Amino acid sequence: MSVNENAYDESQIQVLEGLEAVRKRPGMYIGSTSSRGLHHLVWEVVDNSIDEALAGHCSKIDVIIHRDNSITVIDNGRGIPVGENTKLKKSTLEVVLTVLHAGGKFGGEGYKVSGGLHGVGVSVVNALSKKLIVQVKRDGHIHQQEYQQGAPQYDIKVVGDAEDTGTKITFWPDDEIFTEVTEYDYDTLQSRIRELAYLNKGIEITLADERTDVANSFLYEGGIVSFVEYLNRNREPLHAPIYTEGSKDNIQVEVAIQYNEGYSENIYSFANNINTHEGGTHESGFKSALTRIMNDFARKYNAIKESDANLSGDDVREGLIAIISVKIPDPQFEGQTKTKLGNSEVRGIVESLFSEKLSEFMNENPATAKKIVEKGIQASRAREAARKARELTRRKSALEVSSLPGKLADCSSKDASISEVYIVEGDSAGGSAKQGRDRHFQAILPLRGKILNVEKSRLDKILSNAEIRAIITASGTGIGDDFDVAKARYHKIIIMTDADVDGAHIRTLLLTFFFRYMRKLIEVGYIYIAQPPLYKIERNKTIRYAYNDKQKDQITQEFGEGVKLNIQRYKGLGEMDPGQLWETTMDPDTRTLLQVSIQDAIEADAIFDTLMGDNVEPRRDFIQEHAKYVKNLDF
Repeated sequence: MSVNENAYDESQIQVLEGLEAVRKRPGMYIGSTSSRGLHHLVWEVVDNSIDEALAGHCSKIDVIIHRDNSITVIDNGRGIPVGENTKLKKSTLEVVLTVLHAGGKFGGEGYKVSGGLHGVGVSVVNALSKKLIVQVKRDGHIHQQEYQQGAPQYDIKVVGDAEDTGTKITFWPDDEIFTEVTEYDYDTLQSRIRELAYLNKGIEITLADERTDVANSFLYEGGIVSFVEYLNRNREPLHAPIYTEGSKDNIQVEVAIQYNEGYSENIYSFANNINTHEGGTHESGFKSALTRIMNDFARKYNAIKESDANLSGDDVREGLIAIISVKIPDPQFEGQTKTKLGNSEVRGIVESLFSEKLSEFMNENPATAKKIVEKGIQASRAREAARKARELTRRKSALEVSSLPGKLADCSSKDASISEVYIVEGDSAGGSAKQGRDRHFQAILPLRGKILNVEKSRLDKILSNAEIRAIITASGTGIGDDFDVAKARYHKIIIMTDADVDGAHIRTLLLTFFFRYMRKLIEVGYIYIAQPPLYKIERNKTIRYAYNDKQKDQITQEFGEGVKLNIQRYKGLGEMDPGQLWETTMDPDTRTLLQVSIQDAIEADAIFDTLMGDNVEPRRDFIQEHAKYVKNLDF
């Protein structure tokens, strides 16, 4: 690399526009002012340090959560330039921190690859912080400047000498902006930091929490190979990870895969460290190569006959964990959310590089390759059986009402946007719910017993389960290749189970099914969990309900000391009469519903695998670790 390419100075900072509207409409820049938006501030600062690492100038990043909930991010990169910006006649550091779209990422010289494409990162963090202090080690000095709500409090000044380089930013999120959540969650930060360390091998990222004196360091020389091994840690892998890396036309590609004995497919793709949840051209290229090479090998060794159809993509991806990571100078993301990569040239590059590596592996490890192909053949047979079973769950025309499950007490409304269905446990609770509901918009689907644990079963077996078929048919969306969220008959699917161990287990089984086979329903916000009361507290004819022990104690105190109360702990929904069930759990004006969401799909996958998978030991460890949080346990 020439001296010119290494240069990173004032001339490379380009100014596109001002910063005026950030505080007025923060959601436009960080998504929301909820917990997700609060944590997004950290990622904007960390991403700048990661960009320095991608440019080859940073090897260590420290993230610190202070006791007052402020955040410090320190890196040993080159340091933000501090000289005067010729256009605005002020220090470049101040320009970067106060002007939207000011950064070294637009001209193509400051950074060859960058995740923060729009350059709004640090300036938005500054605008949404009540205070921010930045220190830059550069040119032998420590330069400092302080801001309040985005406004500089003094000109940049030298506060010391430095032999090394780097940037240190400490910020205090503004509680006038973040009114809903003001505290950082360690696990949320740790999950993303671990991910960044996997995606950028050799970079050490530490996370320290002064509130609890917890600190962890993440450094993975194996990169995404270590990532795949981590994701498969509670499963039985069929082989060592297969890894390929290469580059073409300045596009860097890394792929790591490993099959396990399970049935779930988990592909996670990234472009410039951004999780492309909706896939894109890099994922398409990978899938195309995988399907073609697997079929070529199967035919070469007569695992599938000439007259047989090829294995489908779904067949060859059963039990697969894959990480696809590309680094692109000029990525094109579809939509503002950056969740789908659109660069057409990337597909061919990924397909070519991965095909070569996978072919090499299959030919050098025929025994393992045959085991993988046989798994795909078994999946193909199961898929055909599932296709036949799925015919039973297809939604027929609106005139054929008999196509809906007989146990479903449907609502009269045909407007899915206002309709909701309660999935309830048992006929007793189902009877109370049917009598207590508002028939216009509330449907009731009682389940008989526990549904199948889908984590341990293929789709054909899953679709032979009558309770699961009833859920699929009632929802109207179909499943697998037929799934279409636009056909959902209800925009609220509410899981309502008893507040005991069995109820919790049924709820977990249902959530596992929705996560594995109807995940889009969760992603669009259609899945909810009802919150029935635990206690009925009665004095004379006055009745109050408590949804937890703390509420019960509070209500008891409100009635006064020495007052005789009748306190009933509900063991099941069937103990409530229809009026009580409506008032406490089903009336939209008084009920409490928890909306199910996926904040971290990778962590969610691991939890479902731990709790519902075949391996007992990880589940035992999980229970032992978390048993201290359980206060009441019914047997």
